[in-house]
Amino acid sequence: MKSISRYLILTGLTIVGTIIACSNVKSDTATTTNNTAITTEKLPAQATSEAFNKYWYAGKAELTSFQLEQSRYGEIHKGKAVLVYVTEDFNPVKQVKADQQRANNVPILKLNATKKFFTGIYPYSVMTSTFYPVANHQHAIKVTSSMQEWCGHVFTQLNNRAQFDVQSYSYFESESDQQFSIDKVILEDELWTKLRMNPAQLPVGTHQIVPAFETIHMKHIPLKAYEAAATLNAAGETYTYTLIYPKLNRKLAIHFNKSFPYDILGWTETTTRGYGDSAKSLTTKATRIKQLKSAYWSKNSVKDSILRKKLEL
Repeated sequence: MKSISRYLILTGLTIVGTIIACSNVKSDTATTTNNTAITTEKLPAQATSEAFNKYWYAGKAELTSFQLEQSRYGEIHKGKAVLVYVTEDFNPVKQVKADQQRANNVPILKLNATKKFFTGIYPYSVMTSTFYPVANHQHAIKVTSSMQEWCGHVFTQLNNRAQFDVQSYSYFESESDQQFSIDKVILEDELWTKLRMNPAQLPVGTHQIVPAFETIHMKHIPLKAYEAAATLNAAGETYTYTLIYPKLNRKLAIHFNKSFPYDILGWTETTTRGYGDSAKSLTTKATRIKQLKSAYWSKNSVKDSILRKKLEL
């Protein structure tokens, strides 16, 4: 992967800075966010600020490490989580990172959210990738999520087309090899990226929301929308965005800075009754350790491992 500088035009209104991050787009010609591959109705594109362009189009990703206390099998397990936010140019037809310049490429802010922890003798590795348009005027274009542990692995992919098209694979017989579509509703996974764009546009009130794919995997619940109550509260210099799912007995609270770039400070996830693996009330907790900006895709030599020490990983 290599970074490259160029300018984008967002819906003819907003000039965005240099395209970077996990990108190997080959041309320096301007692109637009017009996307004929997604048929959902869009809101007007949100203009990006000078601060946004300077922060997100500087040729680096934002890497944040977290101390993790993960609820699993009725106990709390220690581990680490990392949030990797980075801008990319996205091919809206194939719905993958663009390899070259096209008129309909879509600038996105991608989040790779990872967790690693141990349950007794064996490890868990969890990763969810969310591809969210910088224009902040539609749902995520794509979400993928995988979980690996010694019993096997599961994988789910959602593509934003006429509907949300879902493919899901699991080593569990009752969950194996599924392909289906659902109506477009709010995705919990996309909210982690939407809040980085404009917290004022986060949905509040009662909504139908698809829970995080990680939660769907761990709790073995159907991938569908559930009723959730959403609130955004301020305390000092911090926002807390909370989702409560009554039927799932689940509460998620994300803590992040009130000022741009709205970076995430930590989160908690509480299941008040067992759903899938425990009858206890347990809280998963992530507390921020370190944050740095880096073109990490080029930091792949032995000497670059010092950056892991800086993140305390």
